[in-house]
Amino acid sequence: MAEVLVYVDHVDGAVRKPTLELLTLARRVGEPVAVALGNGAGDTAAALAEHGAVKVLTHEAAEYADYLVVPKVDALQAAVAAVSAEGSLAAVLVPSSTEGKEIAARLALRLGSGIITDAVDLEAGDEGPVATQSVFAAAFTTKSRVSKGTPVITVKPNSAAVEAAPAAGAVEALSVTFSAAATGTKVTSRTPRESTGRPELTEAAIVVSGGRGVNGAENFAIIEALADSLGAAVGASRAAVDAGWYPHTNQVGQTGKSVSPQLYIASGISGAIQHRAGMQTSKTIVAINKDAEAPIFELVDYGVVGDLFDVVPQLTEEVKSRKG
Repeated sequence: MAEVLVYVDHVDGAVRKPTLELLTLARRVGEPVAVALGNGAGDTAAALAEHGAVKVLTHEAAEYADYLVVPKVDALQAAVAAVSAEGSLAAVLVPSSTEGKEIAARLALRLGSGIITDAVDLEAGDEGPVATQSVFAAAFTTKSRVSKGTPVITVKPNSAAVEAAPAAGAVEALSVTFSAAATGTKVTSRTPRESTGRPELTEAAIVVSGGRGVNGAENFAIIEALADSLGAAVGASRAAVDAGWYPHTNQVGQTGKSVSPQLYIASGISGAIQHRAGMQTSKTIVAINKDAEAPIFELVDYGVVGDLFDVVPQLTEEVKSRKG
């Protein structure tokens, strides 16, 4: 069976959820071979093996932390060469983060291969992996495959459920020679992001978002309270962010972040196309809006016509009482 390279997104050896989702998808089209780079790469092996990696290629070097994406591209190119020399390579899968998409694009260019970004599903095809995408602001669903070279595919978080599938997970050292361009852009400083204790927005299983109807930064407290009761991330529409009510890092939409959680709750959001483009692939969508004609109700699974200042606190209390 052909092998599938999976780029591992981890923090000092702690594997992030989107990588485990990629392993689930990779098993549909071949045997997953994980590529873990940087500090703690060797510590990822147990988690990767538990979720289906038949092999884990590791390489630790200061360049991965000290410089931007090129060292990682060099390593993935080396991994492609190593796997291709031993057998057939079906695809390279990369998490669809900002960094992941840049790595994938650079790799595809070097390989002379086609690239598919922001896939939401993956299946085996007669002529190679077939990726499903939501395009044109999620108005259409397409199925595509790469017709030239080794497919390089980035996959959006929450596109597949994480499934355990214990495999050998044999650890092998990857031989990497960095290119001259690898040290071209140096990281001069880092500022740790202040933790809110909530899940990462793009990876969260539940997202609660507020929009113009929240009517002020101080009122986002009721959105946060509902999110915390559900163990959810907090999002915001562009209108709320532009008004200065919530940070841009939490913006959901075409010019913000795209999310695809199991449950998306939109409170006081009209449903403009800009916002819909960032959340329309959510599995279940609930809207709370006092305007019964709001466009958001066109795509929801459940809609509540009512004042969010009445509905959201009641919903929060109901969630707390059921959990209690």
